Amino acid sequence: MKRINALTIAGTDPSGGAGIQADLKAFSALGAYGTSVITALVAQNTCGVQSVYNVDAAFVGAQLDSVLSDVRIDTAKIGMLANAAVVEQVAAALDRYRVPFVVLDTVMVAKSGDPLLEPQAVQAIRERLLPVVSLITPNLPEAAALLACPVADSEEEMRRQGRELLALGCPAVLMKGGHLKDTESPDWLISAQGEQRFTAERVNTRHTHGTGCTLSAALAALRPRYENWPDTVAAAKDYLQQALQAADSLDVGHGIGPVHHFHRWW
Repeated sequence: MKRINALTIAGTDPSGGAGIQADLKAFSALGAYGTSVITALVAQNTCGVQSVYNVDAAFVGAQLDSVLSDVRIDTAKIGMLANAAVVEQVAAALDRYRVPFVVLDTVMVAKSGDPLLEPQAVQAIRERLLPVVSLITPNLPEAAALLACPVADSEEEMRRQGRELLALGCPAVLMKGGHLKDTESPDWLISAQGEQRFTAERVNTRHTHGTGCTLSAALAALRPRYENWPDTVAAAKDYLQQALQAADSLDVGHGIGPVHHFHRWW
């Protein structure tokens, strides 16, 4: 089996359910060696975000150079970027170092509703990052923010917004439909090769902390093992579905608990 080295660029979660901690767990669970660059120190738990300390953008750049100049990185996941200066450092590093696959999780708001991205950074993501990553994974509010338009309320509107994001320069878009009021949770993969629907039944659990982080990390970890994005998305969604189904077996916190990244083993 090919040894996969994966990089996560994101903020922290001391409670372990999201951010860097969730990404490294997903990498490990899916057979990838995890490396990391921290963009923000986030005081958060299952009940919400209490405080955010943004890492200096130049130091984010230094971390990126440290890892990318030494370790062969086969795939990367980008999460919380905090502000436009950090976005620029990440985009510049991707220009210098050609990582084969880069998944951008357009993190803007925590599950608790707390903001994780400064408003002025949205334009920087749109202009600097979308053209240099391989896949973006916006939920419906994030897609609306990137396009400066109302939130989609139907699958057809999801698909239309996905095409608009594709036109901004991103090679592929996975529109996540979890915010739709459906018994299913439909996602649409949209690329120049076509459009494909993926769906899964909603899992009856309130423990969904870190689902977006976990899905994007799984996509990054699995992409080098598959021939294309559709096969990768199917495998990543299957992993996340099982992690959600096992979430109630954990006992973490008093609020919205995490998914079970290591459900296959314990």
